[in-house]
Amino acid sequence: MAVTRLKRKDRKNKTTSRLEVKTLKLATNIELGSRSRQSTTDQLAINNALLAKLAQA
Repeated sequence: MAVTRLKRKDRKNKTTSRLEVKTLKLATNIELGSRSRQSTTDQLAINNALLAKLAQA
């Protein structure tokens, strides 16, 4: 079975949709009361706690 080349528009759409999915996976907008609670052992939470401690000093 031969491999068909995608037209330029389709290649662009494929790349764009892949990047959009990647962006959505990386999004860390966690709202209060959300089912996706941020873990306290998460590196981001640890960094935020350290920054808060340094800001108080």
